[in-house]
Amino acid sequence: MSKSLLEQLREMTVVVADTGDLEAMEKFRPQDSTTNPSLIAAAAQMPHYQPIVDGVLKDARKELGDSADEKKVANLAFRRLAVAFGKKILEIVPGRVSTEVDARLSYDTEGSMKQAHEIIEQYASQGIGRERVLIKLASTWEGIRAAEQLEKEGIHCNMTLLFGIHQAVAAAEARVTLISPFVGRILDWYKKDTGKDYHGADDPGVKSVTTIYNYYKHFDYKTVIMGASFRNIGEIRELAGCDLLTISPQLLGELDSTQEDLPRKLDPNAAKSMNIEKIPMDHATFDKMHAEDRMAHDKLKEGIEGFSAALEKLEAFLAQRLTELEAVAAK
Repeated sequence: MSKSLLEQLREMTVVVADTGDLEAMEKFRPQDSTTNPSLIAAAAQMPHYQPIVDGVLKDARKELGDSADEKKVANLAFRRLAVAFGKKILEIVPGRVSTEVDARLSYDTEGSMKQAHEIIEQYASQGIGRERVLIKLASTWEGIRAAEQLEKEGIHCNMTLLFGIHQAVAAAEARVTLISPFVGRILDWYKKDTGKDYHGADDPGVKSVTTIYNYYKHFDYKTVIMGASFRNIGEIRELAGCDLLTISPQLLGELDSTQEDLPRKLDPNAAKSMNIEKIPMDHATFDKMHAEDRMAHDKLKEGIEGFSAALEKLEAFLAQRLTELEAVAAK
């Protein structure tokens, strides 16, 4: 019997689940899992995860005391919630979970580092070592600097909202553990900007990750690449052989139910023989390249704003739920 696309993909690429839904992880059994504020917000509002949410809210209230207002309790609860989901995730996946620093700290190096330490301490209090956690940070210059310092402390990082080669080079020079270039969001921007559709190897998101992969392997960077934000399985097929791919449950299902040949598209040995020019990177070069790359500039800004809005929505939901819980307890 022939193998599914998912089975073949797993032979050359580490498959990661891009979801906060624990049931989906149990179904597909990925090696690792990654979440973001939008996914955590969606999972938090699913009825079967209400006990997790309620437990986190009660603990946050206990920690801050009766005099703290709902907003403060909700803010602490949201920070604890990501770790609570992460702990559940690590009971399912054998590898690592990515937990994201507040997107509102994307341009604050010290603030990002402080929250990263809090996340690691929270996991440690649950008996989970830092080797099983990736701290997710936005790929701003400030976020990359935070990651560089955290890596020196043995805290591994995942650079998210990554759209341009300048972000990828800066992350590799900072010796971060992993980057997550956003394939689908790059495609979205080009479709809107040009009015054209793209398929297969012509997909701009596929091209971007292929360029980054070849650059990293050519120059022997240790940072690994995890393609993210896919719109269709065609994009995944074109990136077969990438170090890791984080895939939504819907697309994992499509891959699992499709039985066709899956040739390897990305190969470190092929990258070695390519003629690739080294890009010297410093803050001024980063800023210049970022300003010149309209797509990366637009999508980074949009991504930070979107994740920040998701956090505010989650905090409002948590504050409302806290009010409900305390009203019931007061009766």
